[in-house]
Amino acid sequence: MLTAPVEDNPSQCPAPGTAAGADRRWWRDAVIYQVYVRSFLDSTGDGVGDLAGVRVGLPYLKKLGVDGIWLSPFYPSPNHDHGYDVADYSDVDPMYGDLAEFGHLVADAHRLGLKVVIDIVPNHCSSEHPWFRAALESGPGGPARSRFHFADGRGENGELPPNNWHAMFGGSAWSRITEPDGTPGQWYLHLFTPEQPDLNWREPAVGRHFDEVLRFWLDRGVDGFRIDVAAGLFKHPELPDSPDPEADERNRDSVNPLAWNQPEVHQVWRDWRAVCEEYTARDGRDRLLVGEVSVPTASQQADYVRPDELHQAFFFHLLSARWDVEAFRTTITDALRDIAGTGSTVTWVLNNHDQVRTVTRYDGESTGLGTARARAAALLMLALPGAAYVYQGEELGLPEVVDLPDEVLTDPIFRRTGSRRHVRDGCRVPLPWSGHASPFGFTSEGSTARPWLPQPQWFAQHATDRALADTRSFWHLYREGLYLRRSLPQLGEGDLRWLECPPQVLAFVRGDGLVCAVNFGEQAVPAPVAGTPLLASGDCAAGTLPGSTAAWWICDQFGQQTPQAPVPQSLQISTQQNSN
Repeated sequence: MLTAPVEDNPSQCPAPGTAAGADRRWWRDAVIYQVYVRSFLDSTGDGVGDLAGVRVGLPYLKKLGVDGIWLSPFYPSPNHDHGYDVADYSDVDPMYGDLAEFGHLVADAHRLGLKVVIDIVPNHCSSEHPWFRAALESGPGGPARSRFHFADGRGENGELPPNNWHAMFGGSAWSRITEPDGTPGQWYLHLFTPEQPDLNWREPAVGRHFDEVLRFWLDRGVDGFRIDVAAGLFKHPELPDSPDPEADERNRDSVNPLAWNQPEVHQVWRDWRAVCEEYTARDGRDRLLVGEVSVPTASQQADYVRPDELHQAFFFHLLSARWDVEAFRTTITDALRDIAGTGSTVTWVLNNHDQVRTVTRYDGESTGLGTARARAAALLMLALPGAAYVYQGEELGLPEVVDLPDEVLTDPIFRRTGSRRHVRDGCRVPLPWSGHASPFGFTSEGSTARPWLPQPQWFAQHATDRALADTRSFWHLYREGLYLRRSLPQLGEGDLRWLECPPQVLAFVRGDGLVCAVNFGEQAVPAPVAGTPLLASGDCAAGTLPGSTAAWWICDQFGQQTPQAPVPQSLQISTQQNSN
């Protein structure tokens, strides 16, 4: 029997959802664990993780102390982009299990007090989806093609794409088809890969279909949806040329404004919010809509989390902030001012399945400080007001696998561009659970199948069984942080007040006396609070805050008073807003 290692006699964390407000508004300060299903735990021995493996790992996640899980796509798919090319939105790919197994997973999670959020991909589908096959078989102008963006090409014989748009994963955003009679035909739009045609949300049938999809999964007990490409559903109706044809679509600050963040998208989220509210009215259980909203500023993201739209949106600006005290301060200030001001709460994230892991990202020019900085950033994130998402392996301190051979890379970015820049396989390598050699407990006992991406030998240092046994490990840091986050009334929702500190230190007060401070420099400085920290990301003697270290203090724990440093009015932030 496949098992995930957990402690024999762990102390008990407060049950998720037991804070004030219980099931209503559970999402406002939840910490959700992102499960990249194919890389979490393999129960069948085929080298690919599956839903049964996730079920096995639920007690491990309960012990860690998270409030729920977000599952990456598990729908039937040809897997040109590992499930983000969906061929059927209302079923489970046999690679991952079936609908019965999904039901068991939801039931087991709920018995443990864990929420289940699933990924939904409304911007595009698979080129093998029945709708797109029908579109290819029909002629120009037919109703089947109206569900997508088909257009005649430019040039004397239609040999040029309809406009100059680029795809996120490289190359043109257009591909030309061969018509049923064998002649060169129209072009169709795909902002990612040719195997992921964009849906046309101006066609009412598309909206009606996704209404059915939402209800299908809500009827099966899910607690919410993570929405892929939430800012990209609508395109300019005339599909004109981009004003910046050289813009790199991988740079989210220069994406084509004609293809992203169109005003019509907000009505979709109002409609989806109404569906969720309908289900909540039946049983009192809040359902969550959290969007992947990649827009340049916090104020633009705030438009998506207005009281009748999405409940939350991932705040990627903290993830992309360089390791710098002013960059972090500005990013946090902007988020709390603009997003919390809508009545929502900020959804913080440091890692996900698309980005280089923090241990590697914060290492800079091979400074050797990546691990210390990643630990410090974790404590900072868990102390901030709002919700947070933890990507699998983050709690193990996994670095990015940067030396995967070209021949094993599966990311369509590599296939489309031939470049390793932006390739995402390195953060998706299957997790190490136990042992000293691959597959590190990832596959079922006795399996001879190799994990779908090769695990390096150094993964042994980060295996879960070793992390559980070492009280100084990343895992224990996350667990203690999560435990305190649920135990201390100062954390979760509430106020944040900046403290004036030395130039390389970021410090703030939460509630009536929890202080979090991070030293972004490399040299130790005097701590903002006397006494031994309640929790620290590294060795932290009383009265000192070492470089690349974060710490939490309860000011009255040692008879100390809340620091009375002068606080500029512009930096005083309250996140106590009306619930949205």
